[in-house]
Amino acid sequence: MSNVTTVYKVSGMTCGHCEGAVSEEVSEIEGVSSVKAVASTGEVTVVSTAELDDEAVRAAVDEAGYELTGRA
Repeated sequence: MSNVTTVYKVSGMTCGHCEGAVSEEVSEIEGVSSVKAVASTGEVTVVSTAELDDEAVRAAVDEAGYELTGRA
């Protein structure tokens, strides 16, 4: 089974703490195997076992206190 890598754009991240908060919430989505958030680019790279529902990712990012603006 191959992994799916998706890059999302998130606004509001400014530091390592922001990256950690977003990564922690998104990593709780079922099927997610890794998350790398980069505040300087506003990009969150998610590796998952299947295509993720954008709304699930949006909800996780919202929970962390940031805004999902789309895919990169």
